[in-house]
Amino acid sequence: MSRNYKEDQTNEIEALDSIYCGEMEILATEPFHKFQIPIATEEYNSEDNDNGLACKLVFTYTANYPDGAPEVEIEDAENFKDSFETRLLEHLHKTIEENLGMEMIFSLVSSGQEWLNERWDDHKRELEETRVRKLQEVEEAERKKFEGTRVTVETFMKWKQDFEETTGIAAKREKNNDCKKVTGRELFLRDNTLNESDIKYLLEAGENIENVKIDETLFQNIGELELDDDDEDDDEDWVPGADD
Repeated sequence: MSRNYKEDQTNEIEALDSIYCGEMEILATEPFHKFQIPIATEEYNSEDNDNGLACKLVFTYTANYPDGAPEVEIEDAENFKDSFETRLLEHLHKTIEENLGMEMIFSLVSSGQEWLNERWDDHKRELEETRVRKLQEVEEAERKKFEGTRVTVETFMKWKQDFEETTGIAAKREKNNDCKKVTGRELFLRDNTLNESDIKYLLEAGENIENVKIDETLFQNIGELELDDDDEDDDEDWVPGADD
């Protein structure tokens, strides 16, 4: 006995209309039924259509449906990535192959609905991973601000040199060193030619140093001077040969 495909198709349309009451739309009845059923993710809201995925599955019966595959199209896709439409159709065709020989529209709608939910879950997971990664990057950047750079002897000396050159400290220190008062001892130790300076001066006055006249009045009040025992004054008043 041959199967009455037309009757099977009409019966399925009636069953689908009761299941998707108010959602299914009949687009044509001849030569075969053509109709559409919307599917969407659980979080989809038509008023805020950025939140979720949605589309309409358009089915057209063929002469030998359900022994033969129905035609399936996707229309009014919302928030689909470039590959989603192709991937969803491939997924539905696999479901068709698994259900050939029996009415399958309800199974196709349910399978398409599940596929959308899985893709939306993937999308939310990617968003969360991106949010966490950015948060970690911000926290890492803040941590590095307080951690600073590890200091070694080499990096410190380089920083010290650059800092002193930038602020002019090195130049000021060199200037201060040049202006620093030199004691008699230090002057003597720097230039040992000073040991003979007095003798040379006397010899310039004449070949016989006994011809040099000394003004004794310069030393008349020397006993009234108060001499400080401080080491620094000793250094300043020190003359070669004083320790002998």
